[in-house]
Amino acid sequence: MALPSSPPSSLTSKLRPLDLGGAVVGLRFLGPLAAFVLGEGEIVLVGDDEARVRAHHGAVLSVAGDDKRILTGGDDGRVVATRADGSAQVLFEQKGRWIDQVAAGADGAFSFSAGKTAHFQPAKGEAKSLDLPSTVGGLAFAPKGTRLAIAHYGGVSLWFPNAVAKPERLEWKGSHRGVMWSPDMRFVVTTMQEAALHGWRLADAGHMRMTGYPSRVTSMAFTAGGKFLATSGSSEAILWPFSSKEGPMGKQPSMLAPRDVRVCAVAAHPRDEVIACGYEDGLVLMVRISDGAEILLRAPDGGAVTALAWRGDGSALAIGTESGMGGLTTF
Repeated sequence: MALPSSPPSSLTSKLRPLDLGGAVVGLRFLGPLAAFVLGEGEIVLVGDDEARVRAHHGAVLSVAGDDKRILTGGDDGRVVATRADGSAQVLFEQKGRWIDQVAAGADGAFSFSAGKTAHFQPAKGEAKSLDLPSTVGGLAFAPKGTRLAIAHYGGVSLWFPNAVAKPERLEWKGSHRGVMWSPDMRFVVTTMQEAALHGWRLADAGHMRMTGYPSRVTSMAFTAGGKFLATSGSSEAILWPFSSKEGPMGKQPSMLAPRDVRVCAVAAHPRDEVIACGYEDGLVLMVRISDGAEILLRAPDGGAVTALAWRGDGSALAIGTESGMGGLTTF
């Protein structure tokens, strides 16, 4: 989706406002439908009409998925896969456990964690588990294959569930939370409990320390092709360059869309070097990376933006907030 050379300053007229009835904790597109995950266990599917699915009897603690299903983990001990037709399949259930993290793999595989244990379940075959040194802070499948990155205190473990060898350990002191692979699988990056990111070059296990944030980073996304890593945590979107073999070390990040309110959610367009930025006051901007051109998509309403997601073809953006208000913008 190429932005026009002289774009209008606002596309707020294209926003379809939604009153979802609860705080949005996650968001994915299932084909043409936007799936808004509410903190109290419901999933709202929005297309031409709206449908509600009860996935959990309690709080949702984690959200992942792909374009066919959205995976959720809850404090009811369940891992649930919800699809665009409104079906909700319980993939795992153990009462008394909290499902802290979930991740969607290829061909129907999935992973989840409860406390210090990470679990892997292929679409067919035997389930596997791995005990970690601390509570799992994040899970992510590599873009290709079944290798898992597992964030925990002291670093990240890279695990091939079907291999006999022990997981590879990438160490760095501190509490690591969210984790992400670069699209080319050359880098692994974590958000930390402190106001920083940490990354590793997998070719040589070289460290990449990304600091200077005034608050903790809670949202990050690689842009199309993996050239930049866009992040929240400041009063502007911070974009770290990842196109060279060294990654961002020795380079300055780009800073886009500055305001006097902090960015709390980012989402990268699936095809073009464009990002969406959501702020603590509810405002959402679409920003072109090459020149910083901004288009207003949603005016502020006081409720922090908690989730953003692009449709797979880049023709729509879904927005969720902590106040339970959301929206769909089509282009």
